[in-house]
Amino acid sequence: MVLLVTPIVRSTECAAALKAATGEPVVIAATLLEATTLLRTETFRAAVFDQHLLEREPQETALAFAHLGAAIPIEVNLALSGVERLVRNVQAALRRQLQEQAAARQAAALALHSDLNDALTALLLQLDSAIETSLSSEAAEKLRSAQALAEELRSQLATFATSSIESG
Repeated sequence: MVLLVTPIVRSTECAAALKAATGEPVVIAATLLEATTLLRTETFRAAVFDQHLLEREPQETALAFAHLGAAIPIEVNLALSGVERLVRNVQAALRRQLQEQAAARQAAALALHSDLNDALTALLLQLDSAIETSLSSEAAEKLRSAQALAEELRSQLATFATSSIESG
């Protein structure tokens, strides 16, 4: 959902163009106070602010920006910009958001892979060491079984990491 914050008369025209271009529902707020209320209660992908409001009401601007959550703030001078430019700016911001989210997911997957791989390596080393000590054959067999499971887990982790990198 996209929040459009502007008092201009053609706000419904802008909202319709944004909805058509992005496929996202668009909610219009005529004031920053109304926008802040909406930001507190709803989740938005983007919040498009008329630059005129931001410059005229700095305290209300700070309050609205404090409640953005995950929404991308987009500032546009609607007095000078046409609907086409507004749509291009919002589309570009939403594309950047998707790219940043994909990069963050990939980084998180790689970090998790690294952490898990380190733990598995430590586990396998401990299992090797335990197997080499003088244990009963039954205990050694159980440790070899645990070692085989850890190796299988490592293989699955490598497959997951490869598919995460390729899809990212």
